[in-house]
Amino acid sequence: MDAWEEGLPGKPCFSAQQLRLCRRLSPFFLTCAVYFLLWIPQDQPSWVSALVKCLPVVCLAASLQVERWGRRYRTLLQGALLCSAVGDACLIWPDAFLHGVAAFAMAHLLYLWAFGLTPLRPALLLPIALVCVLYSSILLLHLPTGMALALAAYSLVLASVLWRGLARGGSIRWGVLLFTFSDMVLAWDTFAQPLPHARLLVMTTYYAAQFLITLSAFQSPRLKTN
Repeated sequence: MDAWEEGLPGKPCFSAQQLRLCRRLSPFFLTCAVYFLLWIPQDQPSWVSALVKCLPVVCLAASLQVERWGRRYRTLLQGALLCSAVGDACLIWPDAFLHGVAAFAMAHLLYLWAFGLTPLRPALLLPIALVCVLYSSILLLHLPTGMALALAAYSLVLASVLWRGLARGGSIRWGVLLFTFSDMVLAWDTFAQPLPHARLLVMTTYYAAQFLITLSAFQSPRLKTN
């Protein structure tokens, strides 16, 4: 262990902080592996399948508990992750779909609060608006009437998070991009047309997105003070 931390000539060098971070995030990677190994069928909703699906995100929230700085930023991320876990559980049951949408909307509002408005970067708004309006307009043609308003509101919140995440940069940028992609694939597969390997694509990008956003809490303290 000491040899790796101090670094040896010609070999990779990991700091003690990086090793602690790996240990702290190892439950997330372990529970992700469990989820993909078990791969519980979607047509058999159960509390066991909900727990297996939620655990990786819950582990990410727990990993932030021992972080010593950026308390406000960390708390907002934890709240967003726990709301996401509730959304994950709700989406196991088709009848609870809108409850899941509401939980994820709350998660995104907390992310929005955490990311703040600095730097503003208004130039990002136009391309984001064009893509989101085009996609939402096509998707709305396939939505049940009772869901159209709720999903339109959710799309607006998601687009706002995408703007702020891209403006902040770092791992957050890639996290919000993957989150948006995951949601778009899920919505298209659910309402428009079934896609091959959609579930694998959705969950892989979703877990990666949550991981990358969480990773920002372990980076420069400046990210936590805006």
